[in-house]
Amino acid sequence: MSPLLQPGDEVLVDPQAYRRTLPHPGDIVVAHHPFTPNLKIIKRVIAVADDGRCQLEGDNPSESSDSRSFGMVPSASILGRVTSRFA
Repeated sequence: MSPLLQPGDEVLVDPQAYRRTLPHPGDIVVAHHPFTPNLKIIKRVIAVADDGRCQLEGDNPSESSDSRSFGMVPSASILGRVTSRFA
């Protein structure tokens, strides 16, 4: 799969998207990196566990870290859903 986002692209994020519901597989989200909380990451939701933790994966795994290296993230770490991309 070719990456949806390219370096220099900007995104619009809906921070209210998950106030009342959990993310869905396929959603592209912005989240805090679990090991570097001041770093924000953009990843695709692959799965959501019963306890609300999300498996996040990048479209370009050779160039980034994701749940394959840091595990599932709590839904509280997700800041919002990407709604638009500007190239």
